[in-house]
Amino acid sequence: MQDERAAAWREEQRQAVAVRAAALEADRAAEARKADALLDGFVRRAAEAGLRPHVLSARSLDGRSTYKTHVRGWYLKSDRSVAVGEDGEYFVLTVAPSLRARFAGADLSPSTARLIVGAGGGDGETIPLETLLERRLTAGDHWP
Repeated sequence: MQDERAAAWREEQRQAVAVRAAALEADRAAEARKADALLDGFVRRAAEAGLRPHVLSARSLDGRSTYKTHVRGWYLKSDRSVAVGEDGEYFVLTVAPSLRARFAGADLSPSTARLIVGAGGGDGETIPLETLLERRLTAGDHWP
């Protein structure tokens, strides 16, 4: 009898965890869609404003090296840690150190944009994506 209750409790807990995970995934997907819409709007407005994209650079994870990439876009933070590509993709500009990247350039993969940049990063530096995009548009080509 006690084994049956324990098994039923474990199953109930497993289902509760699955429901919470599904809700979290749905929230993240909705957040990503909103962030993507902001990024697409930024690319459109940047083109309308004549904001020139640049070849982006990425830093190694240890911060010792900087590599050119094959992506053109706009830096969103003055420390050049995040950017938006010409196609509206969001990039976190850190890569693994690589001798090949030093000569051939670093390969970047787009990241899922969050509405709050830096959320969950633990360093306390968070800022709304919309604020970063507006600041970047306002600065024009005179970005640090």
